[in-house]
Order: sequence, then structure tokens, then C-alpha cells
Amino acid sequence: MSAALGSAAVDSGNKIGGGGGSGGPEGVGGSRGRAYWAVADGWNVLRRVLTHYQRQPLAIVWQLGFPIISVLLYGYVFGSAMKVPGGGDYREFLMPGMFAMTVASGFTTTAAAVATDSARGVIDRFRSMPMAPSAVVTGRGVGDLITACAELLILVATALLIGWSPNGGPLRTLAAFGLLMLLRFSLIWLGVLLGLLIPGPEQAGGLYAAVFPMTMISSVFVAPSLMPSWLGVVAAWNPVSATVTATRELFGNPVAGGGTWPEEHALLLSIAWPALLTAVLLPLAVRRFQRLSR
Repeated sequence: MSAALGSAAVDSGNKIGGGGGSGGPEGVGGSRGRAYWAVADGWNVLRRVLTHYQRQPLAIVWQLGFPIISVLLYGYVFGSAMKVPGGGDYREFLMPGMFAMTVASGFTTTAAAVATDSARGVIDRFRSMPMAPSAVVTGRGVGDLITACAELLILVATALLIGWSPNGGPLRTLAAFGLLMLLRFSLIWLGVLLGLLIPGPEQAGGLYAAVFPMTMISSVFVAPSLMPSWLGVVAAWNPVSATVTATRELFGNPVAGGGTWPEEHALLLSIAWPALLTAVLLPLAVRRFQRLSR
């Protein structure tokens, strides 16, 4: 299929494949052959995603620049009015929350890109080819994961410039970044699924309205113990809060623990929530792609 994808799938005049057919395992069938083509087709879709980013520099500037603006806005405009329960510098308290908010909100970009492809007929063209059913979903997912890494690197550089520092040691710092990428990985499939469900890219813009409650009703900016009791329970069980609290602990930054079960077991939940989301959303996204009727 890769040869067909490379030679025939053209979106806006750009070829998306690179001719993986000539290097394919000719004559190899069964599960080994299916695994090869799943990887090869996914790689071609990934190349297409990265090529689009390369040819849209302004979109990249906005996508990567937004985290910087957010850090400066929340850290300096609102930061002076914020107090950390238990003490500590608010910007050190804030930054793990900003990291988590940035990686979590990225699913809207994924949904918009998938919805655009669907509206332009690109998805239908993919489905008409003899390609692996998982290729579009996994190729898009890996491409967005690479973009998320770039966003996070820029955000970390900005955080270091304003005085934030990880104090937990190299291994705990790497573990914290691993948890952040795990959260992003799980929400990519939410973006793919929503992109396949909504009618077009215009509706994808409305998903940004859902991001604010998801990130605001969490421990990103303030401790759940400072919220009204019922809202604090919702915030404490928010998957974003689990990642925020766990990364604060691993980074060695101020933690505003309220003594609730989800706050005391944040590390466990920061792994369990993404695992559950991936187990549910990834099969649903692939199934939706296979059953598309438009």
C-alpha cells in the first residue's frame, strides 16, 4: 500500500508518501507482513503531518509561541495575587501546571487537523487505498506527539528564564517529563476521535471552550482545597490534576496537597488515568476511522 500512498495520495498538490513499496518485504504475508505495512503506512502519514508543519511556519510560530505568552500572563499578571498553601514561590508552583495544561490542551489541534482532512476528502482518499486501518490514526498521533515535545521544550526554556528550576534530581525530572508526555499521548486519541466525529474544522474551534473547564477546574493554578468543597472534589479527581501534582512532587516544586485520596496517590493516578484513556479512546478512534461513511 505504501507505494500507492506515496504515488497517489496528494493533498493540496503535495505528495505524502516516499515510495515505501520498493523496499517492502515482497512475498511476506501473514502477521509479519501486516505489521510491516502498518509501520510503513503509518510512517508515510507521519511524513505528511510533518511536511504540513514545515510548510506552515506561521502556524508553528503561533502554536509554539502560545505557551510562552501563557507563562508570562499567568506568572506575572496573576502571580503576584496568588498564594501557595503551605508556602513556596508561586511561579515554581505554577510551572508544572503550565506544562500539564499545554500538553493536555493539544488535543484540540489534533481534532482540528483531522476534521480538516476529513472535510477535504483526504480521509476518504486514504480509506480508498489498501492501507493499514491504523496508519492514519497512529501517523497523526506520533506527529502530534513530536509537536508536543517541541512545545514542551520551548516552555521549559521559558520557565528556566523566569527562575523556575527542577529540584528533584535528574531521574525524577525525567520521570516528570515522562508523565507529561504520557498524558499528551492519551489525549491525542481524544483529538483524533473528535476530529472524526465533528462535521468540519469550523466546529473544531468550539473545542477550545471545553479546554478551559478541563484545565481551570484542576490544580493547575490553585489548590483544589481553596475551591468550594464540591468543586474541589471534581478538581482533585481531574486527570490533569493527577499529572500536575505528581510532576510537582517529582520536580521538587511546591505541592499544595489537601490530604484527599487522589492528592495523596497522585503518582499512581498520573499513570492510571492516561492508561485508561488510551485503552478506551484509541480503539474507538480506529473503529470510527474504519466505519466512516462520509
